[in-house]
Amino acid sequence: MNLLRLLITIGIISILFSCKEPPPRPVIRIIPLPAEVTDQEGLFALAPSTRIGISTDNEQMRQIALFLTSHTEKYYGIVNRVVFSDTGDNGSVFLKLDENLKLGKEDYHLSVTQKGVVIEAAAPNGLFYGIQTLIQLMPPTPKQVKEIILPGVEIKDSPRFAWRGLHLDVSRHFMPKEFIMKYLDYMAMHKFNTFQWHLADDQGWRIEIKKYPRLTEIGSVRKKTMIGHINNPLGTDTIPYGGFYSQNDVREIVAYASERYITIVPGVEMPGHALAALASYPELGCTGLPYEVASKWGVFSDVYCPGKEGTFTFMKDVITEMTALFPGRYFHIGGAECSEIRWEQCPSCQLKMKTDSLNSTHDLYNYFVRRIGRTLDSLGKDMVGWDEIVKDTLLTKKIVMSWRGEAVGISATQRKLQTVMSPAKFCNFDQYQADPKGEPLAVGGLLTLEQVYNFEPVPKDLSRQEAKYIIGAQANVWTQYMKTPEYVEYMIFPRAAALSEVLWSPKGNRNYKWFRKRLLEQIKRYDAEGIRYCKTEFKALND
Repeated sequence: MNLLRLLITIGIISILFSCKEPPPRPVIRIIPLPAEVTDQEGLFALAPSTRIGISTDNEQMRQIALFLTSHTEKYYGIVNRVVFSDTGDNGSVFLKLDENLKLGKEDYHLSVTQKGVVIEAAAPNGLFYGIQTLIQLMPPTPKQVKEIILPGVEIKDSPRFAWRGLHLDVSRHFMPKEFIMKYLDYMAMHKFNTFQWHLADDQGWRIEIKKYPRLTEIGSVRKKTMIGHINNPLGTDTIPYGGFYSQNDVREIVAYASERYITIVPGVEMPGHALAALASYPELGCTGLPYEVASKWGVFSDVYCPGKEGTFTFMKDVITEMTALFPGRYFHIGGAECSEIRWEQCPSCQLKMKTDSLNSTHDLYNYFVRRIGRTLDSLGKDMVGWDEIVKDTLLTKKIVMSWRGEAVGISATQRKLQTVMSPAKFCNFDQYQADPKGEPLAVGGLLTLEQVYNFEPVPKDLSRQEAKYIIGAQANVWTQYMKTPEYVEYMIFPRAAALSEVLWSPKGNRNYKWFRKRLLEQIKRYDAEGIRYCKTEFKALND
């Protein structure tokens, strides 16, 4: 009897010692915060043996699955096989595309249980965003592992706004093609879906137009560049500065964006901010005199001449070539800060005003915008412009980007115009994000992480019906003082993370203290990606 007890005791001890400690449950810290997150019992181990099942066997679905398999291989050394499956195998990650699901284009459901992972959506966009969320359930720090432990969770998610935008000015400082692609990756990570690519301004023309080669031969290069701040200039350097994207570059970037479900909105400023074009084709200006690509920042008096029919021929040709490259619905015409001084003195403009019964140069501005709008209509595109275009009360088909504050945006919605809120106070990421004494040169102002997070795109004064015309918001990245990709990264991160949550997450779910905690996890991903971000903000998050 004593021997039997001894054997039983030894058996129990051996069993206890053979039992492994269960892996710790990962903390769920996702940015932007999903609409609904419900914890579930258990964990799932994603290992090399885990198959990635796709419900539809086509290139688009395999491309979505590739985002997951590329990530697990790059950061954890785990290589997974993608297979076609009707229902998903036990122990797999199953991507289910079902058009009959009552979900929006960008909505998704994600479930992690001990049996596996299921992401389902009614459109590929939703599956893509589900993958981005699944990646954020994984450890933020790269490490070669035998398996990735995922927490049991159920997520039902959909974006608050349809237009979730980031802008990048490549006129003042050109950014290489490779960085534009990185920028798109950063957007996808944060579920942004609209990239406004600011391609032409006074300081440089950055896109190849085959019918007008001088735009890149002459207009893409300025002879020198301003040193110091616009309010405290220190002269100019003597170094020619330039760069442009070939049409093949553009096609490659557009395809890259499409794979990330990002719409590119090309932007060419008109009728103001036109010196790079006028330097290339002086006949497009009011004086016809030689012009130079601007070497300083600011607003200049020389603009396109709306009194000459050749201006509109040029514009139509340029827009036609560009819209053939960009398949998205939108084209941004700018429209901001247009000086009308030359128009007041220009014989061609004065004659146009007389023959078309235009009472003022303001009416001439509206005439210009209206003509461009008709060109875009004929090409099947929707016009987007800064809020100055609201001056034309006859235009009904346009998207207004309200940058000078809420007032113009409110006025636009009351006229039933689709509006993207982009007030400089909250959305210009060229402003300082901490004490200027410890920060690189910026345009001025102060826009902290918390201020961005507390930005509300829907003004409280709008009725429920008027609020429907607010389709989203956008951050603008003007690069007068951002000379390098690293500089751009520093200025947008971590503020872009805050804006992503403003645009994606339900307003009632937002909580700045909880965001700060989740951001500490997100910053580790920035480190893993090699993203430069504001260290001052990072230190503040540890208080």
